[in-house]
Amino acid sequence: MPDNPADRVARSAHRDPRSFEGLIAEGEAEPTDGWDFSWFDGRATEERPPWGYAKLAADALGRATASLDLQTGGAEVYAEALQHAASVPDRVAATEEWPPNLALARERLAPFGGEVMNAAGTDPLPFPDGAFDLVLARHPYGVPWEEIGRVLAPGGSFLGQLIGWGTNRKLYEFFLGPQGDAHEDAGHESVIRQRAAEAGLRVRRLEEAVTKVEFFDVGAVVYFLRKVLWTVPGFTVEKYRPELQRMHALIEANGSFVSYSRRFLVEATR
Repeated sequence: MPDNPADRVARSAHRDPRSFEGLIAEGEAEPTDGWDFSWFDGRATEERPPWGYAKLAADALGRATASLDLQTGGAEVYAEALQHAASVPDRVAATEEWPPNLALARERLAPFGGEVMNAAGTDPLPFPDGAFDLVLARHPYGVPWEEIGRVLAPGGSFLGQLIGWGTNRKLYEFFLGPQGDAHEDAGHESVIRQRAAEAGLRVRRLEEAVTKVEFFDVGAVVYFLRKVLWTVPGFTVEKYRPELQRMHALIEANGSFVSYSRRFLVEATR
């Protein structure tokens, strides 16, 4: 989502006077294809981690000969990184599962000669062993560590920005109530290191960031939960109408609803 301080200030000072039902209708009507979050401009913000994933990806792509982006969505970030890379790899590939995103990704990567294969998050990857010297993953829903290790050539690199457990806990617990997380005490960092090692990867860099997420109207909440559908599984407006009404009242009173995301940057070598 956009991170524009001026938007945050203006939104807090002049809360949206539109009705609950009008905001809900807006959040329900917007298409959820791709990972373009520009609709949230002025309606929600999310701070970015300090490391600058897109630039890191562009730098890595400039050194690669064959690259793969996992769960690419509409290939928005992948294409941006390719545009800014010093050179484009000879082979540009990606995976995606959702049909509308598949079409978007294929169109967006066509100028780079890209191929986009239909594969779900943790499915076996439809590529031979050692096919790539760079594998990228930004916010994957499930990380197929063993498959990453398999398709990387010896000396190849993995660059990922991963979603940490507990991301948007304040948001999903608002709708679902307290949620236990058996993995939270173990710590995501230790799990990443363990899974990477099991896949034959050596972690060279691992950093964590906790970033602020802020919603300025209930329509933005509806759209977010429709788009990032694993946040509140099975979300529908009718199912959660009482919670949405409480959310609307809270935002009207306080100016926004604040949650927090957790991100991990991982750089590893096969």
